[in-house]
Amino acid sequence: MGDVYQRIVALLSQHRLDYGVMDHAPEGRTDLASIIRGHPLKDAAKSMLVEVDGTATPEGREYVLAVVPGDRRVDFAAIKQLRGGRKARLAPAELATELTGCTMGAVPPFAFHPSVSVLACEHLKASTAIVFNAGRLDCSISLCPKAYFGLNHAQAAPISKEVSPAMPMKKTA
Repeated sequence: MGDVYQRIVALLSQHRLDYGVMDHAPEGRTDLASIIRGHPLKDAAKSMLVEVDGTATPEGREYVLAVVPGDRRVDFAAIKQLRGGRKARLAPAELATELTGCTMGAVPPFAFHPSVSVLACEHLKASTAIVFNAGRLDCSISLCPKAYFGLNHAQAAPISKEVSPAMPMKKTA
């Protein structure tokens, strides 16, 4: 699974982009990783594989890597609508690991599998830098949003919603 890290570094280097690499204690939870890395939660790029059923593809199903700021939630209804699907939900963990090449919590905002497209929340453009686990739980990369979106790897879209007090972010022990 270290292969994903190497592919990200190769991609960023190939495009001669400035980026930072941080080694840190292993952590996959966005809120805790942000504390360890020392940046605001809104600057974290949280990536989750979403399965969209009922699309116009030959398979009738699409896989989308949804990339949202760490302080927001994925808006499944927005993704469903953008993809013209009937239902959108998180992909099963085993499938997410297979299609991303990463363990849960280490998924970067890049997709290297041909059947996965990337939708990135427009709110990430407002950050001074986006920070994400780079295919590993113990290593993160920081990159300016302009460089990330300039790679034409991700489609910017309104795919997140605010976390309301009535719907707090899920915390695990």
